[in-house]
Amino acid sequence: MMKQFRIEVPENDTLQIFSITELGDNNYEIHKAGDRIGMIHIDGDSHDHCKAVDCEIDLPLLNSIREGILLHRDLN
Repeated sequence: MMKQFRIEVPENDTLQIFSITELGDNNYEIHKAGDRIGMIHIDGDSHDHCKAVDCEIDLPLLNSIREGILLHRDLN
């Protein structure tokens, strides 16, 4: 069963909410308001490295989403 969780990311003066689905092998699908907006692969060896696949997210926001995923992963 795929794990799902939500993260909140500040962007400008608003708080963006994303649904994250863990796909396995450090791959995560990113959804916003029910729409798939991309996928991210987080390198297991280097937490600073990630690869966006088919992503409609700008880099600063993507980095914040990555940080949220890593925090969630560390807490669980």
